[in-house]
Amino acid sequence: MRDFDILVIGSGPGGQKAAIAAAKLGRRAALVDRADRLGGVSLHTGTIPSKTLREAVLYLTGLNQRDLYGQSYRLKEDITVADLTARTQHVVGREVDVIRNQLSRNRITVLDGTGRFLDEHTVAVTGAGGHERVLTADHIVIATGTRPARPASVEFDDRTVMDSDSVLDMERVPRSMVIVGAGVIGMEYASMFAALGSRITVVEQRDAMLDFCDAEIVEALKYHLRDLAVTFRFGETVSAVERHERGTLTVLASGKKIAAEAVMYSAGRQGLTDGLDLDRAGLSADKRGRIAVDGSYRTAVPHIYAVGDVIGFPALAATSMEQGRCAAYHAFGEPARGLQDLQPIGIYTIPEISFIGRTEDQLTEASVPFEVGVSRYRELARGQIIGDAHGMLKLLVSPEDRKLLGVHCFGTGATELIHIGHAVMGCGGTVDYLVDAVFNYPTLAESYKVAALDVTNRIRQIDRLGD
Repeated sequence: MRDFDILVIGSGPGGQKAAIAAAKLGRRAALVDRADRLGGVSLHTGTIPSKTLREAVLYLTGLNQRDLYGQSYRLKEDITVADLTARTQHVVGREVDVIRNQLSRNRITVLDGTGRFLDEHTVAVTGAGGHERVLTADHIVIATGTRPARPASVEFDDRTVMDSDSVLDMERVPRSMVIVGAGVIGMEYASMFAALGSRITVVEQRDAMLDFCDAEIVEALKYHLRDLAVTFRFGETVSAVERHERGTLTVLASGKKIAAEAVMYSAGRQGLTDGLDLDRAGLSADKRGRIAVDGSYRTAVPHIYAVGDVIGFPALAATSMEQGRCAAYHAFGEPARGLQDLQPIGIYTIPEISFIGRTEDQLTEASVPFEVGVSRYRELARGQIIGDAHGMLKLLVSPEDRKLLGVHCFGTGATELIHIGHAVMGCGGTVDYLVDAVFNYPTLAESYKVAALDVTNRIRQIDRLGD
């Protein structure tokens, strides 16, 4: 008889939910991670601290209130790193307590240390003092997450040249910064530091940013960031980063040079698999440290599963949680429908972006007919009350069966609002539900009714011309 029915390596969102799901099924579950990293990357350097930092920035800068009180409005004039991190430390501490309580309540054995395979059923857990404990399990889940990828050509000092982990430990808010990479993480930090008053230059080797989002929404974000004095250098690659006594000099392949107090690299992420001794379990990872899995999150070894960022796309906390739950259910023969194809995406820039379904470009490329309905926050009473004149909601609707093909939102509360469209799409509803529904007034949710009326009026005009 082995020590545990299931052993989970990594305590991030995916690992937590795998262990808890197994425990709810009455199985003996254990979770391996360093005590000071309980909650994983998501809680300590990723999702939670970055989103908490964003809230602190919005509150202290008064950015969202400037349409109401004037462009000079600011809650605190000299914002320090201590001001920003106080809120982050508070939230992280509370979240660690919540996770500990959940694991304890479900009688999950928490093992302090790092795990590595000895064979396909055996894991050695090395504690902080170097003490090693050997454990066996019927099923093993790898949920070790990722770390920021660091190009070998760049010398990081975590003070002036940073990645998305070390940026959280910076000593002061830089007056200027170069952000390399216009992906989700890069754009979230670009908007935060721009809101704080830093002069930001974004360097991206591709010709566009966030190219998986709706083009109109991305243009709205770009306009808003340029208004905050963000400069974009698309189609450019960094050939060198020089550190000097009074700052940094970023040299581009085109010959341009950008002087700034700090540089932050956001060049993708690397799977945390190099210390697992995967080969001893009959497994391997690709050059980005990612592990291949099937639709049930099984690796090449059937009783070993992998979930979360370590398996690659979509690498979101929300999807990782579901992957962990589904993996545990599959391991113990519990029916599970698995992840739906319809997944919301949330990007915590300032303002937020969130969407579900397909974009206009994707529908056009697939020759799927659609009509567009738009609602702008400035036309809503709630938009005026909160001072958001930039926000918008876009519905893409099939003129044939009137179902929603995509919902795209930009502005305050976008990541919350998207779930109304998510529910309608997931239940197979039509735009007519949104037309007939009564929404609280004044709310941002009312934007669904405005956009629904807009698109149905367009469809009606086309239908009349066709009669």
